[in-house]
Amino acid sequence: MNAQQPAAGRSPSADRPADAPPPPQDDRAPLDELGFTVSGRIARPVAEVYEAVADPEQLSRYFTTGGARGRLAAGADVTWDFADFPGRFPVTVLEAVPPRRIVIAWEGSDLVGEATTTRTVFTFEPLDDGTRTLVTITESAWRPTADGAKNAFGNCEGWTGMLAAMKVWLEHGITLREGFYR
Repeated sequence: MNAQQPAAGRSPSADRPADAPPPPQDDRAPLDELGFTVSGRIARPVAEVYEAVADPEQLSRYFTTGGARGRLAAGADVTWDFADFPGRFPVTVLEAVPPRRIVIAWEGSDLVGEATTTRTVFTFEPLDDGTRTLVTITESAWRPTADGAKNAFGNCEGWTGMLAAMKVWLEHGITLREGFYR
């Protein structure tokens, strides 16, 4: 048997360690849209972590340094303000399923088609008998152009920072963003 071929009856993925990245996709397929996924684990129960995102008072403590107005509930229009990026950002809540999922849309530029907003999905998965939570944030809708990539990478950086800030706030009571950008 060739060392590069799997044993009969086994799939190639069976020979790949569980934590190995998937094999490369066909690089000839057209790229129609840019998006990303970031995730992190927080040592708090899923309902508590969900509330830290949905509740504007809590969100304002660690992420929206200029304040959040309105609870992330299905159909709600809320605003987020960042002292380090002045101006209120309108956020539309497309879906809210406590304590597992929130889907929002908010303004973006260099987006695919006629879109004026990105789609951001937060999922909350209980881990370790409910003592920890895996938070995953996926956002998409940018054109596969240099400007689209710049905006996607910027938002990816922002959501990664949000996860880090939420973790240290929920686990240790530290406001990570204070003074970080200014």
